[in-house]
Amino acid sequence: MALRVTLPPKISLVLTPPKPNLGSPRVSMTSAIRASAAKIETSKKPFCPPREVHVQVTHSMPPQKVEIFRALEDWAENNILVHLKPVEKCWQPQDFLPDPSSDGFYEEVQELRERSKEIPDDYYVCLVGDMITEEALPTYQTMLNTLDGVRDETGASLTSWAIWTRAWTAEENRHGDLLNKYLYLTGRVNMKQIEKTIQYLIGSGMDPRTENSPYLGFIYTSFQERATFVSHGNTARHAKEYGDLKLAQICGTIAADEKRHETAYTKIVEKLFEIDPDGTMLAFADMMKKKISMPAHLMYDGHDDNLFEHFSAVAQRLGVYTAKDYADILEFLVVRWNLEKLSVLSGEASQAQDFVCTLAPRIRRLEERAQGKAKQSPRIPFSWINYREVQL
Repeated sequence: MALRVTLPPKISLVLTPPKPNLGSPRVSMTSAIRASAAKIETSKKPFCPPREVHVQVTHSMPPQKVEIFRALEDWAENNILVHLKPVEKCWQPQDFLPDPSSDGFYEEVQELRERSKEIPDDYYVCLVGDMITEEALPTYQTMLNTLDGVRDETGASLTSWAIWTRAWTAEENRHGDLLNKYLYLTGRVNMKQIEKTIQYLIGSGMDPRTENSPYLGFIYTSFQERATFVSHGNTARHAKEYGDLKLAQICGTIAADEKRHETAYTKIVEKLFEIDPDGTMLAFADMMKKKISMPAHLMYDGHDDNLFEHFSAVAQRLGVYTAKDYADILEFLVVRWNLEKLSVLSGEASQAQDFVCTLAPRIRRLEERAQGKAKQSPRIPFSWINYREVQL
């Protein structure tokens, strides 16, 4: 387990005050002022997230296991790259948006805006949060390129792992583009605040605690692709209920991409369980003990230090992404990888197996107790929707 260090909000460095110079009060005073100014400046770093970031363990995977991924190059080419679509057969954002070169562009935009009026603010909070998560794509490609044995070493490497990472990124890039343009056209959101949130989030990065290990990294992406599939699928369902069939189609199409990507990542982990059942089981238990953090957990808009928690609370209340979904995804992966019947060798791996196979019911029981004790949640303003208030 990684060492956990809690940092005060927006402070990532502690400066030691200078020792007083008794022979020169003026120098001492100047040094103190400079130290004080430095501390203030440090506390206002523009991309320092207003929440805890763990001190990560790095390069935790032993060198011999890096060789496993090099040996899987041909397997990845034949089994993972097949889950990518040729660009010419992919949908593009413009397929779902009014055509700006068309004479009917303004009428199409007006129809879109009329449909958007029927959708409540809390839905837009969830949709914006999902869009911002998708728009932080540079961070996710960076994370994949930290993983030992599978990273893109040159930026244009021809290894199967590097091709997958770049092409996956290219497919995912359409998601944020489409949702961003659609939300812009609705006129229902504060685009400048959304754009600031995206810039803050990309600048802050993410803290998945994957330790440069593709074991941990691919378990994380398996979980996350399933989570985004669920989230976009639920926003599609709600859009349909509100009468915006075009928006439902958009969210459903994005969900289908996430499902296809989930299939690829879960296939990688399935292969790891086949090759190294003990090591993979220990990695899965490790990620679940740390808890799977959402990719946008360092979200910030310049105003709300708890923006991600507030967005998540709205998503929980609306049923877009819930604690139950978290437990369902865990249970899905346990079944997908047939973990209850997996033969492991070491006692430690056996304990890890028991832990992951019994965790989902425990999460559900804890959630049921929490819901039973839950009080009426407050209403707070969201800058994304021009500071209108939404119930958490």
